[in-house]
Amino acid sequence: MRFVVISGMSGAGKTTARFALEDLGYFAVDNLPPPLWPALVETLEAQGLKRAAAVVDIRAEAFLPDLEAALATLRQAGVRVQVVYLEASSEVLLKRYNLTRRVHPLGTGNLLAEIAQERRALAPVRALADVVVDTSQKTPRDLKAFLSTYLGEAEAFVLRLVSFGFKWGPPREADLVLDVRALPNPHYAPKLKPRTGADPEVAAYIFRPEFEAYYRALLTTTGLAADAARQAGRGLYTVAIGCTGGRHRSVATAIRLGEDLASRFTLEVEHRDVDKE
Repeated sequence: MRFVVISGMSGAGKTTARFALEDLGYFAVDNLPPPLWPALVETLEAQGLKRAAAVVDIRAEAFLPDLEAALATLRQAGVRVQVVYLEASSEVLLKRYNLTRRVHPLGTGNLLAEIAQERRALAPVRALADVVVDTSQKTPRDLKAFLSTYLGEAEAFVLRLVSFGFKWGPPREADLVLDVRALPNPHYAPKLKPRTGADPEVAAYIFRPEFEAYYRALLTTTGLAADAARQAGRGLYTVAIGCTGGRHRSVATAIRLGEDLASRFTLEVEHRDVDKE
């Protein structure tokens, strides 16, 4: 079991870090008291989970004295524990709070004094950290990339390809919609009509040599869009490929795109309307 503890100053990026770890496949909890961590790990291990993360900060101030003992208990049980502490300059934290207009957890009404008080209260936690990260100049994308590199995890990004029929409406979750109704339609070939785009003969009928440039344009567009989404820090990008009914051209195109992009992305391919009449 690998257990990552995220702590640090309010406004330094703990929520961003938690979301990043979830994208990397970690089971993440927010502000669970440290004495309960061993039970959490035991429960997750019983379910076959091997990666977990917990955020702990000033909101759990009453439990912070128990942090070192909880870490020791986990390590004695063979759990690989890493503590990541996030901080930023007081000026940056002040600016971030002014932008979000959130109330500081200490809630005294004097934000600069609250930041200073929090920094003092969390000093023992900072001393236990395996790594301290100053996020003053980091974007959310930068922080996610740092965590991925530091933890030795491949950044989680999934390209989802969904075939559909325009007669049933495009998928609402689509980030990009491709229209393949310009390709030859097996619906009008009596031998091929009962089959689907997963059939090799149907695919050969659709991808005739004269339409290869059209398919290549679809492949290039999909690859460029997915690359841009990954670079922007997205964890999931959905490309919907549509034909009239969602049984032939869209299915064949989604399958072929998946085969051609498999070396570049983690893929999910779904045929939403293939079984509809």
